Amino acid sequence: MAKMTLDSPELLSQYSEQLLEVLEWLATYGATTDGGVTRLLYTMDWSDAQLALAGRMRKLGLEAHSDAVGNVYGKLQGSSETLKPLLTGSHIDTVKNGGKYDGAYGVVAGMLALGYLKAAYGMPKRTLEVVSFCEEEGSRFPLAYWGSGHVTGVRSIKEVAGIADPNGVTLLEAMQKSGFDLKYAADHSAARSDIGAYIEIHIEQGSVLEYKKKQIGVVTAIVGQIRMTVIVKGTSNHAGTTPMTMRKDALVGAAEMVALTEKMALAEGEPLVATVGRLDVKRGTSNVVPGEVAFTLDIRHTDEVKMNAFCVKLLTKLKEIAMRRELDIDVVENLYSSPVRMDGGISEEIEAVCDEHGFRSMRLPSGAGHDAQLFGAICPTAMIFVPSRAGISHSPQEYTAPEDLIAGFQTLVHVLYQYGYGGKADENL
Repeated sequence: MAKMTLDSPELLSQYSEQLLEVLEWLATYGATTDGGVTRLLYTMDWSDAQLALAGRMRKLGLEAHSDAVGNVYGKLQGSSETLKPLLTGSHIDTVKNGGKYDGAYGVVAGMLALGYLKAAYGMPKRTLEVVSFCEEEGSRFPLAYWGSGHVTGVRSIKEVAGIADPNGVTLLEAMQKSGFDLKYAADHSAARSDIGAYIEIHIEQGSVLEYKKKQIGVVTAIVGQIRMTVIVKGTSNHAGTTPMTMRKDALVGAAEMVALTEKMALAEGEPLVATVGRLDVKRGTSNVVPGEVAFTLDIRHTDEVKMNAFCVKLLTKLKEIAMRRELDIDVVENLYSSPVRMDGGISEEIEAVCDEHGFRSMRLPSGAGHDAQLFGAICPTAMIFVPSRAGISHSPQEYTAPEDLIAGFQTLVHVLYQYGYGGKADENL
């Protein structure tokens, strides 16, 4: 077991201050005029940020590399060849005009945590790694977890043929334009079977921790979610010459479906939520009856049975609306994620660290999806939350107080120390 060095408290303070500086630095990649950030998968801002992070990892003494789809890793090699590595990290892609901390905080905190541990204690017994996933949000293309999905084996190049962004650029075209070899990516899987555990630190994106005046959230479970695209087709026709009684208006039909979605979700009650986040009127013109409309549908629940039952009931009602209005309806499932419980052992270690170092903590579920839920199926997984002011996220107004960012960072450092150097370093994960 490594010994605490005399200067490690001061060194930890230095790295804690560096955390704030690096978060601001990373936010310059894709910065928007009103203080937000836009880094969409396989764009120049995204690519530049990933390359810059790899450079930062090397300066911290980590071995940095990128896999076939663009996930960037930083490795702190351990002395044991038999202990499985522990992975930490998150994603750096954003929603359009998002905030500085969503995803980015987990990457920067993980990177600097490993940098600090190497500087303070040298080589760990267990290999520790940080990852900056290439994508999680689903903001450019109608699918999410492209990065962690490849690492966990649930995503592949073959499944995305024809998937395109709103400008008609396919995912594969964007990937190729960003410098990735499609044949190489298809032949060289980014999936890994050697990961012993995964720990992700993230902003809460809710207001529970702030309301409860807690610094650290120990996540108990992540909600399941279903994301779909609903395509409604009618007949495009002249707005002036088509009587109201003879119309097959796709937009009016879609509007009724959207309103019904809210009504049914309210009737179902918490913790279920259902959201229509995007509506696209194809070739929409002010003087034409809309002939085709597509809208997204996002359904979440902590209970998988109830989530699926609501989805079936809702889709049945949407199809009834389409039939009554003589419209065609098609539903494409873009994502299905089961609810995932976090590992009890790692979560207890997080709580123990908080108790030892005086960080106020509480347990809570996550209503947002995270890369961690994909790892829950393949290895012990845990999440650490820090507060979000007013629960705001996916917005330039996203904010976490510096002292809370630092508390989360130091919690992660101490947990990683335990699994790399301390009492958990010999534990088979």
